[in-house]
Amino acid sequence: QVQLVESGGGLVQAGGSLRLSCTASGRTFSSYAMGWFRQAPGKERELVAAISMKAANTYYADSVKGRFTISRDNAKNTVYLQMNSLKPNDTAVYYCNCNPPVRQYWGQGTQVTVSA
Repeated sequence: QVQLVESGGGLVQAGGSLRLSCTASGRTFSSYAMGWFRQAPGKERELVAAISMKAANTYYADSVKGRFTISRDNAKNTVYLQMNSLKPNDTAVYYCNCNPPVRQYWGQGTQVTVSA
């Protein structure tokens, strides 16, 4: 079993930055590819960034490419999402999970709100 706790969200003006963190407990974190997902009001949850087990490979959705950076520190059981040049349509609840996601591992997420 893996427990994932997201943090770092908040209210920021357009053009600002936030850094999200997701700390895992339980089974061996480094054995999992990880992803950051987001769900905006009235929309489906979507994958925005993913990183392989040893961080050799990353993926970004087109909507965040060039603005977001995913990274991980396996020694700290933590995955990060650095978000720069934020836009109002980045407003959503952000979640981390394995990639592909495991239903039982969804946490509470962290709210990111970007004002115009």
